[in-house]
Amino acid sequence: MEAVLTDWRSAPVSERLRAMLGFVEKLTLRPESVTGADVAPLRAAGLSDRAMEEAIHVCAQFSMYTRLADAFGFRIPGRYGFERSAAMLLRFGYD
Repeated sequence: MEAVLTDWRSAPVSERLRAMLGFVEKLTLRPESVTGADVAPLRAAGLSDRAMEEAIHVCAQFSMYTRLADAFGFRIPGRYGFERSAAMLLRFGYD
């Protein structure tokens, strides 16, 4: 996890995950530039339409949360809060 947060491009992750992280980064930083051509590398990496759809939904939700947090000055939890949230997401998912 630390390696991904430091630099996902050089982190020891699967090519599938690396492809998705690149797509999600573009979707986050330059959403207006995302086109159908951006899907081809994901498919080539073996990602299903369902996996892409789920990643897009998670990206969109976090983008919305970030904008709301910035607008309303939400308190950012510390490490314990993030670890607890991660455990809940792993247990129950995003649904």
